[in-house]
Amino acid sequence: MFTFNYDGGASAISVWLVWLVVFALLFGLNEVARRYKMVGFFFFFIVPIILSVVWFTALRDTTYTDWFHLVKVYSCTAGCIGFWCIRFLHGTNKKTGKEWRLSDNKIALCFPPLILAINICEAVARDIEIGISFANGGILEQEGMYVLGGSWNFINAAAGILNIIAITGWFGICIRKVTKKDKSRDMLWPDMMWFWIIAYDFWNFSYTYNCLPGHAWYCGFALLLPPTICAFTIGKGAWLQHRAQTLSLWCMFAQTFPAFIDKGKFAVSSTYNSTYYNIAAVAALIVNATVLIFMIYKIVKTKRNPYKGELYVDMKGYQKIKALAE
Repeated sequence: MFTFNYDGGASAISVWLVWLVVFALLFGLNEVARRYKMVGFFFFFIVPIILSVVWFTALRDTTYTDWFHLVKVYSCTAGCIGFWCIRFLHGTNKKTGKEWRLSDNKIALCFPPLILAINICEAVARDIEIGISFANGGILEQEGMYVLGGSWNFINAAAGILNIIAITGWFGICIRKVTKKDKSRDMLWPDMMWFWIIAYDFWNFSYTYNCLPGHAWYCGFALLLPPTICAFTIGKGAWLQHRAQTLSLWCMFAQTFPAFIDKGKFAVSSTYNSTYYNIAAVAALIVNATVLIFMIYKIVKTKRNPYKGELYVDMKGYQKIKALAE
């Protein structure tokens, strides 16, 4: 599935060690950003401004400037900014004297699922674009990366669409209560159950392998695990927040140091074996179709509307996360 850069002096052990470093840094930086309000502000408000100036001046000849990479880095960073505001913005109404919090605003709570759906749509569009334009293989002009389009692109695009449909509990997002052990005020999404997260990971890995084959070792493997592991352990219920933050940090790094994943000693490429493409895409479609079928089953059984309300309120996973909320 992957080919290490042995000719460049890398070894399997060294590449795995670098992978572990990337994984650990993403996990650690996300942990710091979620626990400390001003660190998160610095990472996702200040750093992107500084780097944007650098990208379009000093690094304009080396950074990615195609539509997809720019949309991806700015959309996931916009998500981080929006989530930070939902978690921390509050004040007093001058007319009524009452306290207000952005997290109590139903319209504001539409932002997280909307930005999530938009990000998935971007990737679905890219899958379809690669499938149509590179059916016989070809080089992506911006990255200089070879891609191979095929039926797997359309299969995985279908999986992405199912993943969007299965997003439930849009208005159920809440804030984690402050305790001695955790003062993060994480943005919790109780209705985003573990099986949806796993389905997303299957789809997203297949997408990166299809459309970013030279980057998938890091952005499709090392990048997907930190938010998932965090959401199942120390940062329960806040997968979307973890995902946005790790993705934004990675995209800013990749924009600034593209050679690390494109031409560096520890760059890892795809084998371009159609069997692996098909296995990944079909697995993603099966897993996402299964989640959608279960969602429909719950709708029929409970008569709940998954978009106006929450669907999985009777499940233990939901109740454990809801118990962490304010």
